[in-house]
Amino acid sequence: QVQLVESGGGLVQPGGTLRLSCAAAGGISSIYAMGWYHQAPGKQRELVAVIINGGRTNYGDRVKGRFAISRDNAKNTVSLQMNSLKPEDTAVYYCNAHLVLPTKDYWGQGTQVTVSS
Repeated sequence: QVQLVESGGGLVQPGGTLRLSCAAAGGISSIYAMGWYHQAPGKQRELVAVIINGGRTNYGDRVKGRFAISRDNAKNTVSLQMNSLKPEDTAVYYCNAHLVLPTKDYWGQGTQVTVSS
């Protein structure tokens, strides 16, 4: 059982920055990848960024070049640095931990990010 707790959301103006953090507890050694997804009202949850064991990263097309994901294995945290934020980045952001053997996904409770002037 993996517990995920997010922090760092809030209201920011267009062009601003925010940093999200997610702390993981329990079952840490079984985590294959950690990432961030977001979900806007009326839309499906979609990938923002993921970091796989070993450090390989993957980003959603809309955030490439603006967001950066990082992981601190010693602290069991994953962070998302969001730069040049746009109104369309407004969504609830969820931390995800992906386990394999067996495959299972865990989700945090979500944190709201609102980009508005």
